[in-house]
Amino acid sequence: MRHITALLAWIAIGFPAFAVEKPNIIVIIADDLGYGDVSCYGAKAVKTPAIDKLASEGIRFTSGYCTASTCTPTRFSLLTGTYAFRQKDTGIAPPNGPAIIKPGTETLPSILKRAGYATAAVGKWHLGLGDPAPNWNGELKPGPLDIGFDHCFLLPTTNDRVPQVYVEDRQVRGLDPTDPLWVGDKKPSEDHPTGITHRDTLKMDWSHGHNQTIHNGISRIGFYTGGTKARFRDEDLADAWVNESNRWIEANKERPFFLYFASQDIHVPRVAHERFQGKSGLGPRGDCILQLDWAVGELMKTLDRLKIAENTLVLFCSDNGPVLDDGYKDDAVEKLGEHKPGGPFRGGKYSVWEGGTRTPFITRWKGRIQPAVSDKIVSTVDFSASFASLTGQTLSANGSLDSMNLLDAFLGQSEAKGRDYILQQDNGSGNFGIRSGDWKLVRLVKRMKTQARVSKDERPEPKGTHTLYKLTEDPGESRDVAESHPDVVKRLIGQMDSVVKSDRSRP
Repeated sequence: MRHITALLAWIAIGFPAFAVEKPNIIVIIADDLGYGDVSCYGAKAVKTPAIDKLASEGIRFTSGYCTASTCTPTRFSLLTGTYAFRQKDTGIAPPNGPAIIKPGTETLPSILKRAGYATAAVGKWHLGLGDPAPNWNGELKPGPLDIGFDHCFLLPTTNDRVPQVYVEDRQVRGLDPTDPLWVGDKKPSEDHPTGITHRDTLKMDWSHGHNQTIHNGISRIGFYTGGTKARFRDEDLADAWVNESNRWIEANKERPFFLYFASQDIHVPRVAHERFQGKSGLGPRGDCILQLDWAVGELMKTLDRLKIAENTLVLFCSDNGPVLDDGYKDDAVEKLGEHKPGGPFRGGKYSVWEGGTRTPFITRWKGRIQPAVSDKIVSTVDFSASFASLTGQTLSANGSLDSMNLLDAFLGQSEAKGRDYILQQDNGSGNFGIRSGDWKLVRLVKRMKTQARVSKDERPEPKGTHTLYKLTEDPGESRDVAESHPDVVKRLIGQMDSVVKSDRSRP
């Protein structure tokens, strides 16, 4: 019926059917997945058949970007269409952090809800809950349901931060009121077991930082007690997200729907289900890549089973580039072999080098998108404007401040241009990168002190504040050519400053 309505609209107004149709939309966002971590982007040591199939049936972008090289700011910009540096407190959200996206903010789900969509968020949230802090034993408000989602089933923070419970809509799922949940940033008692005091009991040892409350044999960031019946097993997370998503898709298949599927894979602690453990040969990190690929495949099977794949636009991306040692001794470095998580690019998570924000990026709409490989520059921040255009919605004057309408590029239209430039940020240190065409300018005003390792052989950061690279000749950003191209440096500094200092980049 939806196809017939779209066809009649096309005949009446003379525009392509996709411009007025309302397909289902699924955004699948992986966590810490690098450009080189999937086989359709060049990985040899690990195979990802489901993601590869998605790419073979759609568009595989070679210049697809998230906006930031850490979790929270990228997720903020994806859902709001606004760069995270424009709002305070968009760094990595702490366990007891309040809701970062405030009620009344225009968001991707609120835009699609105006267009008549059912909306749901399943998986990792990490954008805070409540105000001024989460009420873990009561109503978790504000949250996703206050910014456009009809339903949510969430990992509230990250799997390496407490608490290890599911949040469903406004409450912790399965919480026993006689065993209240307490979350804090200090030890609740002197005898509270931690990764330091009870290190010999851990099934996965920590390398730095992740040594506070122990859950499931793994120590985490932060402290919590109680909520015993509500706690999950890390091994079961992927299955929980897939099962809930499939249930919700089936319940809403008769109307247009938007699903934000946010996997925790391959974020630390990397603990795949037992059926994937030891299968990759790359240790837990590789096993979690296999699990992520499985989850993608399961969602696609559901679309096929329900016969709605040809009316569903699927987008696959990552929240930032790769990291190997991010706090746990899980053999990610030792078992890496010749595998290159960042592909040909420099850096990874926490950096403004290409490896920090250039990630796998795929769009598929069976019967509408012709299979192709595209070098157009596209970004997750552009989902708001693009999907508003697709569904006939108008962006508010004060919302989606940096989102560009790249619908033609996402759908593979022959005349599509993509972005002229893309701005890249880290976790809010003031470091930025800007890519414009073949050129990339890097601004380093603060040297990040982190014990995380993003590759086997990390190069020292340059001493200068501004460095310039020609990506077509030097994708690994190894040769600074700023001195020989002062005009390009000046132009890109001006462009970067204009975006950063203004209150918006969307016209």
